[in-house]
Amino acid sequence: MAYWLAKSEPFVYSWDDLVKEKQTSWTGVRNYAARLHLRAMKKGEEVLFYHSNEGTSIIGIAKVVKEAYQDPTTDDDRWVAVDLKPFKKLKQPVSLDTIKKDKRLTEMALVRISRLSVQPVSEEEWKVVMELAGE
Repeated sequence: MAYWLAKSEPFVYSWDDLVKEKQTSWTGVRNYAARLHLRAMKKGEEVLFYHSNEGTSIIGIAKVVKEAYQDPTTDDDRWVAVDLKPFKKLKQPVSLDTIKKDKRLTEMALVRISRLSVQPVSEEEWKVVMELAGE
């Protein structure tokens, strides 16, 4: 099973919004690398939900409930979306500052390719994040 991280600005779409709605279409991604990651996501895989720009923390875990399909926010068939549902709020948010200070996470895409909105997370990185979250 692969692991992922998806970013959202909390004033645009927050973890609380996802919990309230119970499921969402992850649309509007217009980056080629992020698109490849969306296409690779499989049903049941877990996704770290990251608040970007304000808060800058991993807040919770979502699950992929529908694999890549045509993004309904564009007529351009090159762009895809996936559906996510909330799985679990982390006991303790994991801040970007904490991630950057942990030597075990220096190669994490969140640190190396900070602007990428959808990114893979290795199994080892996942375990470290869960440890930092008290999970």
